[in-house]
Amino acid sequence: MVKQLLNKAIAGERLSFAEGVQLFNEASLMDIGYAANEVRKRFHPDDQPITYVIDRNVNYTNVCDAYCTFCAFYAPPGSDKGYVLPYETIKEKVTELVEIGGTQLLLQGGHNPELGIEYYEELLSRLKADFPNLTLHALSPSEIDHITRTSNLSLEDTLKRLIAAGLTSIPGGGAEVLTERVKKIISPLKIPASRWLEVMEAAHKLGIRTTSTMMYGSVDTIEDRIEHLIALRDLQDRAEGFTAFIPWSFQPGGTPLGKKVKNLTTATEYLRMVAISRLMLDNIHNIQSSWVTQGSGLGQTAFAFGANDFGGTMMEENVVSAAGTRCDVTLDEMIRCIHLAGFDAAQRDTQYNILKLHPRKDAALYGKAQLAGAAV
Repeated sequence: MVKQLLNKAIAGERLSFAEGVQLFNEASLMDIGYAANEVRKRFHPDDQPITYVIDRNVNYTNVCDAYCTFCAFYAPPGSDKGYVLPYETIKEKVTELVEIGGTQLLLQGGHNPELGIEYYEELLSRLKADFPNLTLHALSPSEIDHITRTSNLSLEDTLKRLIAAGLTSIPGGGAEVLTERVKKIISPLKIPASRWLEVMEAAHKLGIRTTSTMMYGSVDTIEDRIEHLIALRDLQDRAEGFTAFIPWSFQPGGTPLGKKVKNLTTATEYLRMVAISRLMLDNIHNIQSSWVTQGSGLGQTAFAFGANDFGGTMMEENVVSAAGTRCDVTLDEMIRCIHLAGFDAAQRDTQYNILKLHPRKDAALYGKAQLAGAAV
């Protein structure tokens, strides 16, 4: 039965909830990886490159009243550890990004009750004026919902005002696992799963493209994860707009939830998660590996399990590192990893347009000494 289901996915037929659960639980790692790689070839043949984007993650504020149990980054309102970055500081960070050829600014922060729509409009419009060619990949659905509440606006009006100010793409943060059961346990003050999906659907209908994510491995079950994938797939059917899906595992260090979660995820579970994502999400073209949480080696291995993108160079990362996980990867190392996996590498923009190709024949440019003894 498992082989029949894998062949069904390879043939391009849609898998049901029950079939997804069965494959995750029963298929061998190699079999599910092989099937996911075959599906990846349907979207991205072997002669197409593995892509990456040059970006920077700027957290404009760490003040947050959501108090998520999985987060070690936030400061509560009134804390002396809280901050709102001055615009000049943000501008300096973005200038450094642009000077190295960066094209995407990932702008995210906490639910700061002191910041209304006017703050975000000014921030986005100033960035757009100073960096007109930069993609503002900004404000997760939970932040956008927070702005609607602090500013007493409708969702549509909030989105339209942010778009007019310069918002060009929305990151998929804050999804965690999109079931109400999980949300009520790990982030009861954050938006429910249904609202996260509502924000993304409204954005898609207004022409804004977004990414989608999953943070698994806390209190979620396999059934929760498959329900999450189907919710994304259904939304993509209704209002296409997701450019990519990025799964990563819960990082417990320094978090209240980390003191309670006993069964931490493994490398093999991550590869299985990437593979089942590729098999279930038959209408989302790109699956991104997460070197930020998994390290470059495992991120590279994910290319054999359905992933076709290495994510961003991320000159700056604060949220995951606050939980005790830090995986620094240089651009040259990213390109080496892609070459060693047997693919050309390519810089892309936020919408997956290729900007610069690094063929494998140029591999020596990215560290001949390291390549010589590496295992493919």
